[in-house]
Amino acid sequence: MDRHLLLLGLLRHQEMHGYKINDFIDQQMDFCVNLKRSTAYYILDKLCSDGYVRLETEREGNRPERHVYHITPEGEARFQALLRENLANYRPPVFAEDVGTIFQQQLPRAELAELLQNRRTQIVAHQKRLEVLRTKLPPNHHAVIEHHLLHIAAELTWVDRMLVTVEEHHE
Repeated sequence: MDRHLLLLGLLRHQEMHGYKINDFIDQQMDFCVNLKRSTAYYILDKLCSDGYVRLETEREGNRPERHVYHITPEGEARFQALLRENLANYRPPVFAEDVGTIFQQQLPRAELAELLQNRRTQIVAHQKRLEVLRTKLPPNHHAVIEHHLLHIAAELTWVDRMLVTVEEHHE
């Protein structure tokens, strides 16, 4: 339902056509939302069929028609309910990399250390990207970026501990 919340929240801010919605997500929210364009359109269609969003076709001059989405009063009520539910509940994160960690003993120690170092490099690059984004995005994004940076700091601590453990057993 967080994807429904996202789309309703964006439309609550302003009416938009599908391309603009997807572009906004790609430009300002890709670090915290994994929403493919086709999925966004599918959810928008569902929100329309449920009466939460209204679709209008507009044409400007000789440009092709475009579909513009508007939130309805029912959509506003649904947004409010989803927002409260989202903020009040905790869902523990799932880390896909943990599966590999379970089987790490199947690799030679040197290779494992190299792989973990590669992961660390990627984490640091992502951390730097978020720090840059923090300076470019509007203030309403700052709390989300801070949340991600705190998780990244914990992930770096964990990877560093794993590297120490691997190196200790390698000697």
